[in-house]
Amino acid sequence: MKRTRGRTVRVESTEDLRRRLDAGTSTLRAWRVHGLDLRGLGSGLLARDVAGATFLGCRFDPGVDDALTSGGALVLPDGGASPLDVYRPRLYSPDELMDTPRYADSLDGRAYAWTQRSAGRDDTLAAALHDHAIDEALATWVADRPIAGVMGGHALLRGDRGYRDAARLGALLGRSLVVATGGGPGAMEAANLGARLSAGPDAALEVAVDILARTPSFRPSIDAWLAAARSAIAGLDAPRETLGIPTWHYGHEPPNVFATAIAKYVGNATREAVLLQICSAGIVFLPGAGGTVQEVFQDACENYYADEVSAAPMVLVGRDYWTTTLPVWPLLRSLARGRVMEPLVHLVDTPEEAAEVILARPGSAD
Repeated sequence: MKRTRGRTVRVESTEDLRRRLDAGTSTLRAWRVHGLDLRGLGSGLLARDVAGATFLGCRFDPGVDDALTSGGALVLPDGGASPLDVYRPRLYSPDELMDTPRYADSLDGRAYAWTQRSAGRDDTLAAALHDHAIDEALATWVADRPIAGVMGGHALLRGDRGYRDAARLGALLGRSLVVATGGGPGAMEAANLGARLSAGPDAALEVAVDILARTPSFRPSIDAWLAAARSAIAGLDAPRETLGIPTWHYGHEPPNVFATAIAKYVGNATREAVLLQICSAGIVFLPGAGGTVQEVFQDACENYYADEVSAAPMVLVGRDYWTTTLPVWPLLRSLARGRVMEPLVHLVDTPEEAAEVILARPGSAD
Protein backbone atom coordinates (compact mmCIF):
# COMPACT_ATOMS: atom_id res chain seq x y z
CA MET A 1 0.00 0.00 0.00
CA LYS A 2 2.98 2.33 0.19
CA ARG A 3 3.20 4.59 -2.82
CA THR A 4 5.28 7.53 -3.87
CA ARG A 5 3.21 10.63 -4.46
CA GLY A 6 4.08 13.96 -5.98
CA ARG A 7 2.62 17.18 -4.64
CA THR A 8 -1.08 17.33 -5.51
CA VAL A 9 -3.28 20.41 -5.11
CA ARG A 10 -6.73 19.11 -4.19
CA VAL A 11 -9.59 21.48 -4.99
CA GLU A 12 -12.93 20.37 -3.55
CA SER A 13 -15.03 23.57 -3.48
CA THR A 14 -15.90 26.16 -6.11
CA GLU A 15 -14.97 28.93 -3.66
CA ASP A 16 -11.50 27.42 -3.21
CA LEU A 17 -11.04 27.24 -6.97
CA ARG A 18 -12.12 30.87 -7.48
CA ARG A 19 -9.76 31.98 -4.72
CA ARG A 20 -6.83 30.17 -6.31
CA LEU A 21 -7.61 31.59 -9.75
CA ASP A 22 -7.96 35.11 -8.32
CA ALA A 23 -4.55 34.70 -6.67
CA GLY A 24 -3.07 34.86 -10.15
CA THR A 25 -1.73 31.34 -10.53
CA SER A 26 -0.49 30.70 -14.05
CA THR A 27 -0.54 26.92 -14.04
CA LEU A 28 -2.98 24.26 -12.86
CA ARG A 29 -0.40 21.48 -13.09
CA ALA A 30 -1.02 18.83 -10.40
CA TRP A 31 -4.44 20.31 -9.56
CA ARG A 32 -7.06 17.69 -8.75
CA VAL A 33 -10.57 19.13 -9.01
CA HIS A 34 -13.28 16.85 -7.73
CA GLY A 35 -17.04 16.87 -8.36
CA LEU A 36 -17.54 20.63 -8.88
CA ASP A 37 -19.94 22.64 -11.03
CA LEU A 38 -17.49 24.68 -13.13
CA ARG A 39 -19.99 26.26 -15.48
CA GLY A 40 -19.12 29.89 -15.99
CA LEU A 41 -15.47 29.36 -15.06
CA GLY A 42 -14.23 27.99 -18.36
CA SER A 43 -12.48 31.14 -19.55
CA GLY A 44 -10.57 31.44 -16.28
CA LEU A 45 -9.44 27.82 -16.44
CA LEU A 46 -8.42 27.95 -20.10
CA ALA A 47 -6.40 31.12 -19.56
CA ARG A 48 -3.96 29.01 -17.53
CA ASP A 49 -1.61 26.15 -18.35
CA VAL A 50 -3.84 23.12 -17.65
CA ALA A 51 -1.38 20.39 -18.66
CA GLY A 52 -1.26 17.84 -15.86
CA ALA A 53 -4.49 18.98 -14.20
CA THR A 54 -7.20 16.41 -13.39
CA PHE A 55 -10.95 17.09 -13.40
CA LEU A 56 -13.04 14.29 -11.89
CA GLY A 57 -16.81 14.22 -12.34
CA CYS A 58 -17.10 18.00 -12.86
CA ARG A 59 -19.69 19.91 -14.91
CA PHE A 60 -18.63 22.34 -17.65
CA ASP A 61 -20.12 24.70 -20.20
CA PRO A 62 -20.30 23.10 -23.68
CA GLY A 63 -16.90 22.59 -25.25
CA VAL A 64 -14.84 23.48 -22.18
CA ASP A 65 -14.09 19.87 -21.30
CA ASP A 66 -12.78 19.22 -24.81
CA ALA A 67 -10.64 22.37 -24.66
CA LEU A 68 -9.19 21.31 -21.32
CA THR A 69 -8.36 17.89 -22.75
CA SER A 70 -6.69 19.51 -25.76
CA GLY A 71 -4.63 21.56 -23.32
CA GLY A 72 -3.27 18.45 -21.65
CA ALA A 73 -5.70 18.04 -18.75
CA LEU A 74 -7.30 14.73 -17.80
CA VAL A 75 -11.09 15.09 -17.76
CA LEU A 76 -13.13 12.13 -16.53
CA PRO A 77 -16.95 12.04 -16.46
CA ASP A 78 -19.17 11.28 -13.46
CA GLY A 79 -20.38 7.77 -12.62
CA GLY A 80 -23.54 7.94 -14.70
CA ALA A 81 -26.22 5.73 -13.18
CA SER A 82 -24.01 4.72 -10.26
CA PRO A 83 -25.08 6.11 -6.87
CA LEU A 84 -21.40 6.13 -5.87
CA ASP A 85 -18.96 9.00 -6.08
CA VAL A 86 -16.48 7.17 -8.27
CA TYR A 87 -13.69 9.67 -7.56
CA ARG A 88 -14.22 9.74 -3.81
CA PRO A 89 -11.11 11.27 -2.12
CA ARG A 90 -11.56 9.73 1.36
CA LEU A 91 -12.89 6.67 3.17
CA TYR A 92 -16.51 6.42 4.25
CA SER A 93 -17.89 7.04 7.69
CA PRO A 94 -20.79 4.90 8.97
CA ASP A 95 -23.11 7.90 8.80
CA GLU A 96 -22.26 8.48 5.14
CA LEU A 97 -23.12 4.93 4.15
CA MET A 98 -26.19 4.59 6.40
CA ASP A 99 -27.42 8.11 5.74
CA THR A 100 -31.20 7.61 5.92
CA PRO A 101 -33.57 6.32 8.63
CA ARG A 102 -34.53 3.39 6.40
CA TYR A 103 -31.56 1.24 5.36
CA ALA A 104 -32.98 0.37 1.95
CA ASP A 105 -32.96 4.09 1.06
CA SER A 106 -29.40 4.68 2.26
CA LEU A 107 -26.34 5.08 0.08
CA ASP A 108 -25.20 1.62 1.14
CA GLY A 109 -28.55 0.05 0.28
CA ARG A 110 -28.82 1.85 -3.05
CA ALA A 111 -25.26 0.95 -3.98
CA TYR A 112 -25.94 -2.73 -3.32
CA ALA A 113 -29.09 -2.59 -5.46
CA TRP A 114 -27.03 -1.00 -8.24
CA THR A 115 -24.40 -3.76 -8.10
CA GLN A 116 -27.10 -6.42 -8.46
CA ARG A 117 -28.48 -5.22 -11.76
CA SER A 118 -27.15 -6.41 -15.13
CA ALA A 119 -23.85 -4.57 -15.47
CA GLY A 120 -23.12 -2.67 -18.65
CA ARG A 121 -19.79 -1.26 -19.70
CA ASP A 122 -20.40 2.07 -17.95
CA ASP A 123 -21.30 0.25 -14.73
CA THR A 124 -18.13 -1.83 -14.69
CA LEU A 125 -16.08 1.30 -15.41
CA ALA A 126 -17.77 3.12 -12.54
CA ALA A 127 -17.07 0.19 -10.20
CA ALA A 128 -13.40 0.09 -11.22
CA LEU A 129 -12.98 3.84 -10.80
CA HIS A 130 -14.66 3.78 -7.39
CA ASP A 131 -12.49 0.93 -6.10
CA HIS A 132 -9.37 2.67 -7.39
CA ALA A 133 -10.39 5.81 -5.47
CA ILE A 134 -10.92 3.75 -2.30
CA ASP A 135 -7.50 2.15 -2.85
CA GLU A 136 -5.91 5.59 -2.93
CA ALA A 137 -7.84 6.84 0.09
CA LEU A 138 -6.99 3.72 2.08
CA ALA A 139 -3.29 3.95 1.24
CA THR A 140 -3.29 7.47 2.66
CA TRP A 141 -5.29 6.44 5.76
CA VAL A 142 -3.14 3.48 6.78
CA ALA A 143 0.19 5.25 6.26
CA ASP A 144 2.13 5.24 9.55
CA ARG A 145 -0.70 3.47 11.39
CA PRO A 146 0.13 0.03 12.86
CA ILE A 147 -2.71 -2.24 11.75
CA ALA A 148 -3.74 -5.54 13.35
CA GLY A 149 -6.34 -7.64 11.55
CA VAL A 150 -9.12 -9.67 13.12
CA MET A 151 -10.86 -12.20 10.86
CA GLY A 152 -13.76 -14.43 11.81
CA GLY A 153 -17.25 -15.69 11.07
CA HIS A 154 -19.97 -13.34 9.85
CA ALA A 155 -22.78 -15.49 11.26
CA LEU A 156 -21.81 -15.06 14.91
CA LEU A 157 -24.76 -13.69 16.88
CA ARG A 158 -24.51 -10.70 19.17
CA GLY A 159 -24.25 -11.75 22.79
CA ASP A 160 -22.87 -15.21 22.04
CA ARG A 161 -19.69 -16.22 23.83
CA GLY A 162 -17.73 -16.02 20.59
CA TYR A 163 -19.03 -12.49 20.01
CA ARG A 164 -17.94 -11.42 23.48
CA ASP A 165 -14.52 -13.02 22.91
CA ALA A 166 -14.11 -11.12 19.64
CA ALA A 167 -15.10 -7.85 21.32
CA ARG A 168 -12.62 -8.46 24.12
CA LEU A 169 -9.89 -9.21 21.58
CA GLY A 170 -10.67 -5.97 19.74
CA ALA A 171 -10.38 -4.06 23.01
CA LEU A 172 -7.06 -5.65 23.94
CA LEU A 173 -5.54 -4.89 20.54
CA GLY A 174 -7.20 -1.51 20.14
CA ARG A 175 -5.36 0.01 23.09
CA SER A 176 -2.09 -0.13 21.14
CA LEU A 177 -2.98 -0.77 17.49
CA VAL A 178 -5.59 0.08 14.90
CA VAL A 179 -7.86 -2.93 14.49
CA ALA A 180 -9.00 -3.77 10.96
CA THR A 181 -11.76 -6.24 10.04
CA GLY A 182 -13.83 -7.19 7.04
CA GLY A 183 -16.32 -4.61 8.23
CA GLY A 184 -19.40 -6.81 8.36
CA PRO A 185 -21.52 -8.41 11.10
CA GLY A 186 -20.57 -11.21 13.51
CA ALA A 187 -16.98 -11.42 14.72
CA MET A 188 -16.05 -8.46 12.53
CA GLU A 189 -18.59 -6.20 14.19
CA ALA A 190 -17.55 -7.40 17.65
CA ALA A 191 -13.85 -6.70 17.05
CA ASN A 192 -14.59 -3.23 15.67
CA LEU A 193 -16.80 -2.55 18.70
CA GLY A 194 -14.12 -3.64 21.16
CA ALA A 195 -11.47 -1.56 19.41
CA ARG A 196 -13.75 1.47 19.26
CA LEU A 197 -14.38 1.33 23.02
CA SER A 198 -10.85 0.29 24.01
CA ALA A 199 -10.02 3.63 25.59
CA GLY A 200 -12.83 3.21 28.11
CA PRO A 201 -13.49 0.80 31.00
CA ASP A 202 -14.17 -2.88 30.37
CA ALA A 203 -17.61 -2.43 31.92
CA ALA A 204 -18.66 -0.08 29.11
CA LEU A 205 -17.93 -2.78 26.55
CA GLU A 206 -19.93 -5.35 28.52
CA VAL A 207 -22.91 -2.98 28.73
CA ALA A 208 -22.72 -2.31 24.99
CA VAL A 209 -22.71 -6.03 24.16
CA ASP A 210 -25.67 -6.60 26.49
CA ILE A 211 -27.63 -3.94 24.60
CA LEU A 212 -26.70 -5.48 21.27
CA ALA A 213 -27.72 -8.96 22.41
CA ARG A 214 -31.36 -7.87 22.40
CA THR A 215 -31.11 -7.65 18.59
CA PRO A 216 -28.80 -10.58 17.83
CA SER A 217 -28.89 -10.49 14.01
CA PHE A 218 -29.58 -8.19 11.08
CA ARG A 219 -32.26 -10.68 10.09
CA PRO A 220 -35.16 -10.08 9.89
CA SER A 221 -34.63 -6.31 10.21
CA ILE A 222 -31.47 -4.42 9.25
CA ASP A 223 -33.09 -1.24 10.54
CA ALA A 224 -33.58 -2.73 14.02
CA TRP A 225 -30.01 -4.12 13.97
CA LEU A 226 -28.58 -0.70 13.13
CA ALA A 227 -30.75 1.05 15.71
CA ALA A 228 -29.46 -1.29 18.41
CA ALA A 229 -25.87 -0.57 17.39
CA ARG A 230 -26.35 3.18 17.56
CA SER A 231 -28.05 2.81 20.93
CA ALA A 232 -25.15 0.74 22.29
CA ILE A 233 -22.59 3.49 21.69
CA ALA A 234 -24.79 6.55 22.27
CA GLY A 235 -23.27 9.02 24.70
CA LEU A 236 -19.94 7.22 25.05
CA ASP A 237 -16.58 8.96 24.94
CA ALA A 238 -14.73 9.71 21.72
CA PRO A 239 -13.92 6.42 19.96
CA ARG A 240 -10.55 4.90 19.18
CA GLU A 241 -9.86 4.56 15.47
CA THR A 242 -10.82 1.25 13.92
CA LEU A 243 -11.16 0.20 10.29
CA GLY A 244 -13.71 -1.85 8.36
CA ILE A 245 -13.15 -3.13 4.81
CA PRO A 246 -16.44 -4.61 3.57
CA THR A 247 -17.71 -5.22 0.03
CA TRP A 248 -20.95 -4.84 -1.88
CA HIS A 249 -20.28 -8.34 -3.22
CA TYR A 250 -21.76 -9.41 0.12
CA GLY A 251 -24.10 -6.44 0.24
CA HIS A 252 -26.97 -8.47 1.68
CA GLU A 253 -24.94 -8.20 4.90
CA PRO A 254 -24.80 -4.56 6.03
CA PRO A 255 -21.54 -3.02 7.23
CA ASN A 256 -21.25 -2.50 10.96
CA VAL A 257 -21.33 1.04 12.36
CA PHE A 258 -18.54 0.52 14.88
CA ALA A 259 -15.69 0.99 12.42
CA THR A 260 -14.80 4.67 12.49
CA ALA A 261 -13.48 4.48 8.92
CA ILE A 262 -14.86 2.23 6.19
CA ALA A 263 -13.12 1.29 2.95
CA LYS A 264 -15.99 -0.33 1.07
CA TYR A 265 -15.26 -1.94 -2.28
CA VAL A 266 -17.47 -3.13 -5.10
CA GLY A 267 -15.09 -5.96 -5.99
CA ASN A 268 -14.44 -8.63 -3.37
CA ALA A 269 -11.15 -9.94 -4.77
CA THR A 270 -9.48 -6.54 -4.42
CA ARG A 271 -11.00 -6.05 -0.99
CA GLU A 272 -9.69 -9.39 0.30
CA ALA A 273 -6.17 -8.76 -0.96
CA VAL A 274 -6.03 -5.25 0.45
CA LEU A 275 -7.46 -6.27 3.83
CA LEU A 276 -4.70 -8.83 4.35
CA GLN A 277 -1.98 -6.64 2.89
CA ILE A 278 -2.41 -3.70 5.24
CA CYS A 279 -2.19 -5.74 8.49
CA SER A 280 1.45 -4.97 9.22
CA ALA A 281 1.17 -5.98 12.90
CA GLY A 282 -0.30 -9.40 12.13
CA ILE A 283 -3.71 -11.07 11.92
CA VAL A 284 -5.80 -13.02 14.42
CA PHE A 285 -8.12 -15.64 12.94
CA LEU A 286 -11.18 -16.44 15.03
CA PRO A 287 -13.39 -19.45 14.21
CA GLY A 288 -15.07 -19.02 10.84
CA ALA A 289 -16.03 -20.89 7.70
CA GLY A 290 -15.16 -20.63 4.02
CA GLY A 291 -14.24 -16.96 3.94
CA THR A 292 -12.04 -17.17 7.03
CA VAL A 293 -10.26 -20.28 5.76
CA GLN A 294 -9.61 -18.50 2.48
CA GLU A 295 -8.11 -15.60 4.39
CA VAL A 296 -5.89 -17.90 6.45
CA PHE A 297 -4.24 -19.42 3.40
CA GLN A 298 -4.18 -16.22 1.38
CA ASP A 299 -2.26 -14.62 4.25
CA ALA A 300 -0.13 -17.75 4.57
CA CYS A 301 0.83 -17.47 0.90
CA GLU A 302 2.05 -13.90 1.44
CA ASN A 303 4.05 -14.93 4.51
CA TYR A 304 5.43 -18.04 2.77
CA TYR A 305 7.21 -15.89 0.19
CA ALA A 306 7.96 -12.93 2.48
CA ASP A 307 11.33 -11.86 3.79
CA GLU A 308 12.05 -11.40 7.50
CA VAL A 309 10.99 -7.76 7.43
CA SER A 310 7.69 -8.32 5.64
CA ALA A 311 6.40 -11.46 7.38
CA ALA A 312 3.82 -10.85 10.13
CA PRO A 313 2.26 -13.00 12.88
CA MET A 314 -0.68 -15.30 12.19
CA VAL A 315 -2.63 -16.37 15.27
CA LEU A 316 -5.43 -18.95 15.13
CA VAL A 317 -7.76 -18.88 18.15
CA GLY A 318 -9.44 -22.15 19.18
CA ARG A 319 -7.32 -25.31 19.30
CA ASP A 320 -10.19 -27.73 18.96
CA TYR A 321 -11.83 -25.74 16.17
CA TRP A 322 -8.72 -25.38 14.01
CA THR A 323 -7.46 -28.94 14.59
CA THR A 324 -10.73 -30.92 14.57
CA THR A 325 -13.74 -28.95 13.30
CA LEU A 326 -11.79 -27.39 10.44
CA PRO A 327 -8.26 -28.88 10.62
CA VAL A 328 -6.46 -25.90 9.13
CA TRP A 329 -3.67 -25.85 11.73
CA PRO A 330 -1.82 -29.04 10.70
CA LEU A 331 -1.55 -27.86 7.10
CA LEU A 332 -0.57 -24.33 8.08
CA ARG A 333 2.12 -25.61 10.43
CA SER A 334 3.49 -27.94 7.76
CA LEU A 335 3.50 -25.16 5.20
CA ALA A 336 5.43 -22.89 7.55
CA ARG A 337 8.09 -25.43 8.45
CA GLY A 338 11.55 -24.22 7.51
CA ARG A 339 10.30 -20.85 6.26
CA VAL A 340 10.69 -17.35 7.67
CA MET A 341 7.07 -17.56 8.77
CA GLU A 342 7.56 -20.66 10.98
CA PRO A 343 8.02 -18.84 14.31
CA LEU A 344 5.20 -16.44 13.43
CA VAL A 345 2.30 -18.92 13.24
CA HIS A 346 0.54 -19.63 16.51
CA LEU A 347 -2.39 -21.67 17.81
CA VAL A 348 -3.96 -20.42 21.04
CA ASP A 349 -7.22 -20.75 22.95
CA THR A 350 -8.10 -17.30 24.28
CA PRO A 351 -8.29 -13.68 23.12
CA GLU A 352 -5.77 -12.78 25.80
CA GLU A 353 -3.21 -15.23 24.42
CA ALA A 354 -3.80 -13.98 20.88
CA ALA A 355 -3.36 -10.35 21.89
CA GLU A 356 -0.20 -11.23 23.78
CA VAL A 357 1.35 -12.72 20.64
CA ILE A 358 0.49 -9.70 18.48
CA LEU A 359 1.53 -7.11 21.06
CA ALA A 360 4.86 -8.86 21.71
CA ARG A 361 5.91 -7.92 18.18
CA PRO A 362 8.46 -5.06 18.26
CA GLY A 363 6.76 -1.73 17.64
CA SER A 364 3.27 -2.97 18.49
CA ALA A 365 2.90 -1.43 21.94
CA ASP A 366 2.38 2.28 22.60
